[in-house]
Amino acid sequence: MRLSFTKCHGSGNDFPMVDARGLDLSDADWSAVARALADRAGPVGGDGLLLMLDGRDGDAIGYRMFNPDGSEAETCLNGLRCVARAGFAALGVEAAGVRLIGSRADVAHAPPLAPGVFTVRERAGPASLDIAAWPLRIGAERLVDDALPPLGGLRFTAIAIPNPHLIAFVESIDETELVRIGRLCEAAPDWLPRRANVSFAVMEAEGLFVRTFERGVGLTDSCGSAMAASTYAACLTGRWAYDRSAILRNRGGLVRAVADADAMVTIEGNATFEWEGEVTVDLATATATDLTVTKRYPEEVAAWEAVRAA
Repeated sequence: MRLSFTKCHGSGNDFPMVDARGLDLSDADWSAVARALADRAGPVGGDGLLLMLDGRDGDAIGYRMFNPDGSEAETCLNGLRCVARAGFAALGVEAAGVRLIGSRADVAHAPPLAPGVFTVRERAGPASLDIAAWPLRIGAERLVDDALPPLGGLRFTAIAIPNPHLIAFVESIDETELVRIGRLCEAAPDWLPRRANVSFAVMEAEGLFVRTFERGVGLTDSCGSAMAASTYAACLTGRWAYDRSAILRNRGGLVRAVADADAMVTIEGNATFEWEGEVTVDLATATATDLTVTKRYPEEVAAWEAVRAA
């Protein structure tokens, strides 16, 4: 099958995005498309596949995200901004509700983070501390700044927003240790059968620096829901104040984030379009071939690179 898509990114978290309205594919087919398009060894590559869908239940936009391994995530907030931007253009609006798996989010076109950077405000949550829903089976109802024995000596906070996150506040990022813990969780042990995203967060004067091993992805330059969960965790544990704006930095760039006492997190970040293309996908083999680039956005790419370099 031949598919058109937009290559885009939120804070360096890059994706092929498909306008899937009117496309009748099964979940298994979309899983194969994700594995084909997100394959870094293939012609496109990315941290997953974004789908823009028709809205439902009063929300104008529908949204699904598949990881590179073909599994489906409850959400991806960096990807959500890109889908929101596409939805704004398709529907001729500047704000909308977005239907996610088991939850929803409100999005709006926001003032630019920097000149030439298309920016979207997203409000997600409420964040949940109910670890039984993951499930995270450790004999407790919640985990807040406490040891998680299977993972070693670090203290973790467990938050779902709505996808599950384990956040450890550290003095500096030990990437080897992050990968070790991330892979342990990725193996879906009995105590964590649906896996989890794992983040190390370092407190800074203006906010946090966050590095994440993402479920179904691996070590990633950016994870929007990890930044949201880390912001809430910092407030929950007294490291940052509720309703105080924070700059969340990562390898891919930055976002602005605010968490409130009702466990809602508001993020303002980029939704950058890099190029558009068409590709042939073989669903049986989950491979992509015959890429044609139909449009490029060099000004947007340059505007974001200026943010990263600052």
